[in-house]
Amino acid sequence: MSARHRLIVDTPGPGLVEITGKVAEWVAGQGCDGLLTVFIRHTSASLLIQENADPDVRADLEAFFRRLAPHADRPGMEWITHRTEGPDDMPAHIKASVLPVSLSVPVSEGRLLLGRWQGLYLYEHRDRPHQREILLTLC
Repeated sequence: MSARHRLIVDTPGPGLVEITGKVAEWVAGQGCDGLLTVFIRHTSASLLIQENADPDVRADLEAFFRRLAPHADRPGMEWITHRTEGPDDMPAHIKASVLPVSLSVPVSEGRLLLGRWQGLYLYEHRDRPHQREILLTLC
């Protein structure tokens, strides 16, 4: 048996948006054990399993990735040719290429078997708000 769900998440702009609660709520209603696949259907956003206790972790991750892939209009970024969607677009694709776009999480007795400090996050890489689609499949 498998179950599928389409989760829509509105993002406020760049940063990590925790989705653990929404995903856990759907999983609890399925009444089965298995492996949950979480997949984002976008090329400028990612998914992460990351610490959800200390907000400094999220802030540091966001600062790191801003340094790793700065906007295309910043000094030293002249090599970027894809600029038609704005200076934040190609850096968003770079981040999404090095971060996961799908996750696997074991499920038992209707619960995500995440570690004590782990949470599920959508990582928005674009500057403006977006509506992102995440597919959940429990097998």
